[in-house]
Amino acid sequence: MTSSRFARRLAGAAAAALVIGAGALATAPAAAAKANLLVIGKVALHEPGLQVDVTYSCDPGMNHQLVANAAKLSSNEHDESVAAGTIKVDKLTCDYASHAARVALRPAVGSHFAKGDRVKVTVFYFDDEGFSYARQETVAGL
Repeated sequence: MTSSRFARRLAGAAAAALVIGAGALATAPAAAAKANLLVIGKVALHEPGLQVDVTYSCDPGMNHQLVANAAKLSSNEHDESVAAGTIKVDKLTCDYASHAARVALRPAVGSHFAKGDRVKVTVFYFDDEGFSYARQETVAGL
């Protein structure tokens, strides 16, 4: 009987340690899990190109730019209108919290956008070594 009582106590202690460990992970700061996220908001015409509202969060000390690209979705293969914009590292507030930004996208030479066009917008972080992170895409009507 003593060995089965010991086994039950040992199993109970192991289960308690597992529950305490899981609880510690569940109560860890949510901010750390939230960093480096991007959410695309409104996409609109803004002469001479477009503007995109983005909600972002990033780690303190992060050395990335926020990049937005847009491409017109057209059945005409000769109309490949594109636009791009960035927010530089020093203009981002990286403190784990969510922040709003408006990215102005300049069209490439020969590109044009008009009311009613459908565009595919991609936003992501881009670092000094050429890597991109947290890529998000959406299709929007202008």
